[in-house]
Amino acid sequence: MVKPITLASGQFGNLNLEELCKLVSNIGYNGLELATHSHLDISRAIDENNYIDEVKNTLSKYSLDCFAISSHLVGQCVGDLWEPRLDNFVPNKYKSNSSKIRAWAIEEMKNIARVANKMGVKIVTGFTGSPLWRYWYSYPQTTREMIDEGYDLIYELWSPIFDEFDKYDIKFALEVHPTEIAFDYYSTKALLEKFNYRKTLGINFDPSHLVWQGVNELEFLKDFSNRIYHVHMKDVKIYKNDRAGILGSHLDFGDSRRKWNFVSVGHGDVDFDGIIRILNENNYDGPLSIEWEDSGMDSTFGVKEAFEYVTALNYNKSNIIFDESLHNSN
Repeated sequence: MVKPITLASGQFGNLNLEELCKLVSNIGYNGLELATHSHLDISRAIDENNYIDEVKNTLSKYSLDCFAISSHLVGQCVGDLWEPRLDNFVPNKYKSNSSKIRAWAIEEMKNIARVANKMGVKIVTGFTGSPLWRYWYSYPQTTREMIDEGYDLIYELWSPIFDEFDKYDIKFALEVHPTEIAFDYYSTKALLEKFNYRKTLGINFDPSHLVWQGVNELEFLKDFSNRIYHVHMKDVKIYKNDRAGILGSHLDFGDSRRKWNFVSVGHGDVDFDGIIRILNENNYDGPLSIEWEDSGMDSTFGVKEAFEYVTALNYNKSNIIFDESLHNSN
């Protein structure tokens, strides 16, 4: 059975839910990964009896399903130490108040699990935030104790959230991503070990963030295959620019002077065919969620082209070895 192809809604906050559903349905998508900051209002879902039915009816009207809920911005506020950018993610009454932001985010994540249950959705994707990101480069000198304290804090903050997820049999799929507690291979391994491989915590596999760091996306996928709960189809292009470094030089995404940029699926350096083969080998049957981010391409054109590209790769694995008949004939 081929995998459902969905679109991550977070990058399309300029469209309301009805407009977005109409767009993706006309293209052929099977559903959406609904973002809580743009198309799924958690407060309304908790407080208004009819709100979830309205969302589900809108999806159904366009023959779409919600396969996952994105909690990225809320989750960031759980684990991060306060800095001004977090104020973009929180209700006005909590801005610049680190303790209130964190308390709000923890309760909001628990509410997201409750809403997922009401929606009939079993996967919540997102970020955890990280108190360690300021230490990404170990100067001034960073001690092992500092790193351990950061993992301890994430464990302390997220364990009660995961307890709430467990009440409803909901899984959390962390997107391994710079600024998160798990941002590459070894930090992901360390996080899973910290939680003693708790089943609640898995991975939203997004190869684009691995490739620009120099991590092989296929080796990562193979080694963590049993923790892949959701997949983002997102591409990145590495440029042969000897003036640029991978840290971005504080240049905006899309700037051609950068060493790398996110591009529409199929226009970059991610090995998507290899990814599909490994997913098939490990019987992954969840969605392929196109997270469309390309500052150099019209988005309407891009989400259509990306759907066509992923559809062409969305094949089933073979049940035979191709040369079996040759052996049998001898």
